[in-house]
Amino acid sequence: MTAHTHSLAYTAQLEEKKHRLSQLLAPFSENELTVFPSLEHGYRMRAEFRVWHDGDDLYHIMFNSETKEKYRVDRFPPACSTINDMMKALLDLLKPSDTLRRKLFQIDYLSGLSGEIVVSLLYHRQLDDAWEQEAQNAREILLKQFANVSIIGRARKQKIIIGNDFIIEKLPVNNRIYLFKHVENSFTQPNARINCKMIEWAMSVCQSSNTDLLEMYCGAGNFSLPMASQFRRVIGTEIAKPSVAAAQYNIAANHIENVEIVRLSAEEFTEALKTNRQFSRLNGIDLSDYQFSTVLVDPPRAGLDEDSLAMIQDYPEIIYISCNPQTLVDNLATLSKTHKVTANALFDQFPFTHHMEVGVLLKRISDE
Repeated sequence: MTAHTHSLAYTAQLEEKKHRLSQLLAPFSENELTVFPSLEHGYRMRAEFRVWHDGDDLYHIMFNSETKEKYRVDRFPPACSTINDMMKALLDLLKPSDTLRRKLFQIDYLSGLSGEIVVSLLYHRQLDDAWEQEAQNAREILLKQFANVSIIGRARKQKIIIGNDFIIEKLPVNNRIYLFKHVENSFTQPNARINCKMIEWAMSVCQSSNTDLLEMYCGAGNFSLPMASQFRRVIGTEIAKPSVAAAQYNIAANHIENVEIVRLSAEEFTEALKTNRQFSRLNGIDLSDYQFSTVLVDPPRAGLDEDSLAMIQDYPEIIYISCNPQTLVDNLATLSKTHKVTANALFDQFPFTHHMEVGVLLKRISDE
């Protein structure tokens, strides 16, 4: 396929996504859909491959989603250049080393716009001092070619870190660079440039306010930190310990003083807010002093449960970021009883797939 034909195919598929999403949202929104296209190549900052051993040869493989047949992958066009360059450089070091390649079955890559990269090597055997020394040597060689490289060895009940188990990402949002610690084996948005567009869209649809923002499922503060510039204060809730720790790092690294991240589930936070139940993880935070005007939710593919839906209906403004349009539509059937969709967007996180990331802004009907 030529570059021109490839580009035409992408345009056609994006139009199909736009049409499909517009139809799904039609019962709830009369607004024109804002569309954010992706780069066609080099957009993924994460990639995972199985490893195939073939005599002296060693290479990455993937599996055809329809036939389930394996196929060799020497370059992976969706991935950023750092990952593609590392794929070759790493295999050149692994192939001649029995210590590093023995019973290796998977390689995971985590990179970013910053150019930093973490490589995770997964094994069906326990790792020893010899492996650690070989991995150290490999890292020193790779550091001559890459800005910052870390290697992680994983086996059953084993995790050996050579360097760091994270990268420091640099995301440009509205002409400011935000630093984010992205931890290996934790969730991060895979398409960094579209992620920046999602953050900028969320900031653009809500006006600066002297009130407060609540973000549920906040992760490492992906939305909370940039949006803090538009609100008096921000509270983010997240249950995963590594994400909460990363969020605290990110707050300090970006010198942001009006954001608090609390390790509570959505249900626990709602209970604390409504019944004044005391949680030790809320020490030093007086929820009665907050005036939340906006809630931002970015739930998993299953969407929001009934209790969470009922809770966010108390807020005048809802920003809903969804990775599953169908569960979003299911949730909108409930939210539309109290709120009206006033803006919607399609973020093409995954070109040449059926997946869509969606954003909607809802405002309480009685507040219009």
